[in-house]
Formats: sequence, structure tokens, C-alpha cells
Amino acid sequence: NWAWAAIVGASIAGVLASVFAMRRGGKVSREGRLLIALWCCVPLALAGNWLSARLRENRVMSRPLELGQRYGRHFILGYESVGEVAPLAARGLIGGIFVTHRNAAGRSRDQLRDEIAQLQRLRRNAGLPPLIVAADQEGGIVSHLSPPLPARAPLSDLAELPPDVRRAKAREAGEALGAELVDLGVTVDFAPVVDLRFERRAHATDNGSRIAIRAIDADPAVVIEVATAFILGLQAKGVSATLKHFPGLGRVREDTHAMPARLAARAYDLAQSDWAPFREIVRQSPALVMASHAIIDAIDPLHPTSQSKAAISGLLRGEWGFEGLVVTDDLDMGAVYRHDICSGVVASLNAGVDLLLVSYDGRQYYPLMECVLAADAKGQIDRQMQAGSDARLRTRRN
Repeated sequence: NWAWAAIVGASIAGVLASVFAMRRGGKVSREGRLLIALWCCVPLALAGNWLSARLRENRVMSRPLELGQRYGRHFILGYESVGEVAPLAARGLIGGIFVTHRNAAGRSRDQLRDEIAQLQRLRRNAGLPPLIVAADQEGGIVSHLSPPLPARAPLSDLAELPPDVRRAKAREAGEALGAELVDLGVTVDFAPVVDLRFERRAHATDNGSRIAIRAIDADPAVVIEVATAFILGLQAKGVSATLKHFPGLGRVREDTHAMPARLAARAYDLAQSDWAPFREIVRQSPALVMASHAIIDAIDPLHPTSQSKAAISGLLRGEWGFEGLVVTDDLDMGAVYRHDICSGVVASLNAGVDLLLVSYDGRQYYPLMECVLAADAKGQIDRQMQAGSDARLRTRRN
């Protein structure tokens, strides 16, 4: 892309400038030769990275199509240009796309709608099921498709209203947003946030989660009431909601966008408060659930929730009876990406996760897919878990 070209161009210019300047003074010194060599290393390293990425892409695209589709259906990708995802969508090597501010910036609703429709036509022409088209429209500070969609108030604005009024307003908010999203072609909204609001001192690096601002309320009953009505509104317009960030980030100080996060609270305390919105809503709603990357000691002290069989298949599916789809939080986040993400993505599938979200940098699809394919070849994929996930994905398509 243009950034790589700029870096390579600057490096070559630096080499030429160094040679010219030193030639003007006669013999090139040892220090000068070293400087030239260092300048040369930059484009060579970039060229090596570029070649390595192209070879990886070729290896993934050349694998048997049935195998690629078997695992590709689990990936939801963010992208910068439609050309990045069109070949994957057309061959069934991804299950969905994530549209956000970089896709919407400077564009009209019609342009964004046409782009999504173009990708869906590729699926129909290939006889493939429609793509999941996901967005992140919570209202308030997380409204990644605004503009072109109008900015909407956060659901927390409804928390202080009388119960019957806030339920009606939340339903109206869901219906209004759902109508806008479905008009674009969006089928899944990564909302509402059902983490609880806690008055706590955030970690110095928390520039991404900001749960205290995004949470509906501190009272689980209020969160359940508002979120349930909002979900019904979205569903009435044909958009699926997503409960996040299971099993609750309200008490977590660290920002999982940047670093690992751990919560050491007792299971009894969490069950009485943090877990209540997830537990109660999944029993009455077909919404998806987004698994966070936080480690919750009371559930599994060794694995992030998004990779934890105890959390996904044990607590969420086993104890609470959830039968819907589970999606990871973005796999580009520092909490997991910098900590053996190759093993992590396999662990997520084996834990009972259905959808792997790669929203920030869709190019990471290729190394992650290679990890999954390598695990398959070694017999490291839990076949029972995969059969269950495949059934859930088929049920959603039907």
C-alpha cells in the first residue's frame, strides 16, 4: 500500500543522498559505508516482509476449498478496501465482515450500502450463504458508522427514567437504529454493552475500553431491563444484537485493547452482580454473546475468557443454557495478540467459540488461518466442538 511505498521510497532516497554526499567529499568512510548499509536494510526488510505475507496468502488460498470453507466460516474480518475481502467472500473463506468508521469515512449511505451489496452478490453467485455483516453502533462514544448514520445518545441516558418509560424508549432506540442498519445491509450490531458501571480508578492506559462511560448503569436490574428492550427493537427490524463483554468488564482496570487483564473477584460476588445481565438475558433472547479477553480467576485463572472452555462451554453454555453464537472480541487486541495468538485462536475454537473477530487489521486473517489449518493437520481441533459450532452456524443461516 501507499505507506509501504513511502517508506521504501524514503529509504532509497536516503541511500542515494548518503552516497552523493559522501562522494562529494571523496573516499567513503567506514562510518559512511555503515550508514549506507543501514539505509539499505530498511527496504530489504520491508521487501522480505511483503514477500512473506504474499507467500502466506498463497498458501492459504491454495489449500483445498472444502477445508478452507470449514474454518473460514468462523472468521469475521474488518477491511480497508473491498478488494481485500472480495476474493475471500467469493470463495467462502470467511463468514462475515465488520464495517466501521474507516469504511464509512467520507462516504454516503448509498456508497456503503452498494459495497456491502456487492459482497453479498458474490456470495449468491457462488451459491454460498450470506455474509454476516457486523457493526459497532452502541450509541454515545462508540458509534463507528456515524456519520453517515446519525449520532445517537447512549443507552445510559435512559437509566434514570421511570421503568415503563425507559423500556419504551429503549425499544424505540433499538427499532430506530435497527432500521438504519438493515438499510445499509448490516445484520449484526455489537451492542448493547451489559457490563456494569463501577466507580473505580481506571488503569493509566485505558484509552479503549472506557466501560464506565459506555455502561448502561450500575444496577443489574436496570441494565437487564434497558438492554432487553433495546434488543427487541433491533430484532424487530431484522438486526441481531450482541451482549458484551462476557462475563463483564465493569470491575476490570486494565484495557484489553492494550494489555492482558485479570479480575480476582470472588465468584459469589460476580454471580450476584456482574454476571446477572448476561445470565438473565441469554435465557430469554437469541442475541449473540461477545467473549472478552479478560482472565477471570473465579472461572479460569489460566486463560482469557475468549479462549476458556470453562467460561464458554462450562458457565455460559452449560450452566446458563445458552445455545446461540459466541464471538470473540477483536483478536488484534494486545491482551491476546501479543501472547501466542496462534495457539489462542485454536483454543477459542476448542472452547466453543463460533466466530473469530479480526476487526482492526483484517490482514491478520492469513496467519491466523494458517494456525488453524496447521492445528487441523495435527489433529488439535476438537471435532465435537466444531460439530456443535457448525450446527449453530447452520441454524443461524436457516
